[in-house]
Amino acid sequence: MNETRTHKKVEGELEGEARRQFTRALLTDLRALERMLESGAFETGVPRIGAEQELFLVDRSYHPAPGAMKVMERIDDPHFTTELGLFNLEMNADPQPFAGDGLAKMEAQLVHLFEKVRGVTDQLDMMPVLIGILPTIRKNDLGIENMVPSPRYLALNRAMTAARGDAYDFAIKGIDELIVKHDSVMVEACNASFQVHLQVDPKDFARLYNIAQVLAAPALSVATNSPVLFGRRLWAETRIALFEQAVDTRHKGHHLREAQARVNFGKRWVRSSILEIYKEDVARFRTLVGTDLDENALETFERGEVPQLKALRLHNGTVYRWNRACYGIGPNGKPHLRIELRVLPSGPSIPDEIATAAFWLGLMSELGAQEEDITQRMEFDHAHANLYAAAQNGLGARFTWLDGEEVLAQPLVLDRLLPMASDGLARAGVNPEDASRYLGIVEQRVRTMRTGARWIMQSLGEMKQRGSSGERFTAIVAATVARQKTGRTVAEWERARLDEIGSAKTSYHRVSQYMTTDIFTVQADDAVELVADLMGWERIRHVPVEDGKGRLVGLVSYRAVLRYFNEREKEGVRADSASTPVSDIMRRDVITVTPDTPTLEAIALMRRYRIGCLPVVQDGHLVAVLSEEDFMGIAAQLLEEKLGG
Repeated sequence: MNETRTHKKVEGELEGEARRQFTRALLTDLRALERMLESGAFETGVPRIGAEQELFLVDRSYHPAPGAMKVMERIDDPHFTTELGLFNLEMNADPQPFAGDGLAKMEAQLVHLFEKVRGVTDQLDMMPVLIGILPTIRKNDLGIENMVPSPRYLALNRAMTAARGDAYDFAIKGIDELIVKHDSVMVEACNASFQVHLQVDPKDFARLYNIAQVLAAPALSVATNSPVLFGRRLWAETRIALFEQAVDTRHKGHHLREAQARVNFGKRWVRSSILEIYKEDVARFRTLVGTDLDENALETFERGEVPQLKALRLHNGTVYRWNRACYGIGPNGKPHLRIELRVLPSGPSIPDEIATAAFWLGLMSELGAQEEDITQRMEFDHAHANLYAAAQNGLGARFTWLDGEEVLAQPLVLDRLLPMASDGLARAGVNPEDASRYLGIVEQRVRTMRTGARWIMQSLGEMKQRGSSGERFTAIVAATVARQKTGRTVAEWERARLDEIGSAKTSYHRVSQYMTTDIFTVQADDAVELVADLMGWERIRHVPVEDGKGRLVGLVSYRAVLRYFNEREKEGVRADSASTPVSDIMRRDVITVTPDTPTLEAIALMRRYRIGCLPVVQDGHLVAVLSEEDFMGIAAQLLEEKLGG
């Protein structure tokens, strides 16, 4: 539980002699670990499980609330720690025995901790929510001012940005397409996960780690809960693509050079021990941050004590394998090894999460007993590809399964993996009632195809054409908060409705909730004829003018086009709109707003300057258009409230 806090303690960036000293400590830790493995120093025969639960904090309008430090101050509980963003929080469950009622105890503790957060946030006018990516999060929420003021995060951001040498580029294509740049690692804060730990014996580590690699895809396929980001409908589990790109420190080098991202699935099967993973990560990834190194791990071990391996654990905390190899020291003072499954998203409910954990753990138990070497039955590249198929398509994914068999995720889980997981839980000694309950939750979810991602997408589909885009995404978060209070699983949730926003404070206070991002533009040297036809085709009255880099340079209104043709007609001159450039009729002194501009301020600007359109600009680039029509929803809602009152 406290290990998470420990590995986050850092001093700062490394350079010169400090880097060399840290690297020396890192290599010493590896040698000490090798000696520990050779001498059998690790705890064995005691399978334990654990979990880390990440969540978002939202305000009464269901948007990110940067209140993590206030919550931490009031909650004063070592089970909690901060994450990257001030609107993130992490809860750590105590380790439990895999056998008996360990899963049920883990669920009970997480429910208790979540209720504790809810009680504190109620006092601070906030709410906690479990979801993989918060639908209401905006790029504006990802400034450095919303980063937790921790030396670890500030140092990591500086080091990663310096290593990258350029802005962070994101490109993800699903139903919609997202292409965006950001200037810091803060986009990582869009992600919240549910991480499951399984303690394993060192002699079995390589074999079980490979099995975990195979099982990552089916485990994710039943648990997807992150289908939208920045208003775009992307992958069933967009976190996978987003996290890989958010902490990618690779330079844009020659296309023939093969480099690995810090978030990765790995490149090969593990053949002998955990050392292979650690050595590869040290070889591939430069150390980014350091910590106070007050031990020589080899000397500590030779004295008969258990080394902390601080340097190795800190470095391991900056390399994000989807199945992470973990070294830890238990409450009994004995060292152990764990496999941490990191692909699962937060939510949709705590029972759903524990059910998915039970499914994965049961499969680990049964395949661990059946398979001497699963690498003989599957190519590594197929395990790798299966994960991304699951991330993109969830239960609709097509896998290349054992012995090269082509299968669909849903029937694979229902017909073969759920019975296998049941056998595995029985083999591990899990209480039969608990095993039946948790696997029943997964079965219901899979039969109905109702994962969190599917619930979100179906809810958005039912609300389509009603309300603004911002209202629909707000309704998703409002409904999620409400459903999580019931304790029901996602397969039992009714779909989100617009009226669930209710009288949320500041529910329409930001331009970003009403602006239209699917816009048509022209450039200054385009023909007026094109603008005239475009307005007729798309029934729009304003067309922004941008340069080749997407920067706003002007605006053409329907009135300006009419004026152009009327003036030519009065002068008896044939209006040759095909040869007249847009620059001749566009307005250059354009009033603009940003996505974060208060809605009332935008309305006031329109009234003051008697304009019907406001281009929305961010970082100098045109991102959207706001028109009078976009505010009709607000007007109707206010009128309804007034008449109803």
